[in-house]
Amino acid sequence: MKRWQRYGICIALGLVGGAGYAISQVRGDYTAKQISNGPWNANTIQGTEKATALIRAKVALHGIMALPAKEAMYYIAKTDSDGAPLNGKCNYTVRGGPLDARWWSVTLYHGEGWLVKNEANRWSVPGNKPVRDSDGNWSFTVSPKIANGVWLPTGGIDGFDLTLRLYHAKGNLLTDPANATLPTIKKESCA
Repeated sequence: MKRWQRYGICIALGLVGGAGYAISQVRGDYTAKQISNGPWNANTIQGTEKATALIRAKVALHGIMALPAKEAMYYIAKTDSDGAPLNGKCNYTVRGGPLDARWWSVTLYHGEGWLVKNEANRWSVPGNKPVRDSDGNWSFTVSPKIANGVWLPTGGIDGFDLTLRLYHAKGNLLTDPANATLPTIKKESCA
């Protein structure tokens, strides 16, 4: 084999291997688990000048359009509060109290930032939707079938994740997000 052929093969293998590695890195865990808080994970440097090229690529791939933490905090849960993966065939109760932010919402996604097809055409629960008790506590249901009260449909898919968006967060949400009080996700039953 001639020298230029060996060089060509090495270059081709390097390009294929490098591209494969880059794709695996960009498609890896979006949150990088910089901060964990119960079932929720967040990355506070997304949307800032401190974000690496890899984090920026992940943000672009997942389409979250990340803002700096002072504008918006993004927490992603792929498990329930007991650590079990979220399953679209199960019923969950998402329960929380007052969140120190101007506005919040919880959105259900499948895979890499894809909304889940469902008959109700509902993909998110905004912060003003759940009924609150006298202490400001609220809850809503995540399930494959219609539920009483505020309900977020899973479409019966195998797995999903929930994204909690908090706009103009204050207090512990901004200064100590790993220890802030966030909603719980409790599995009630499975089909």
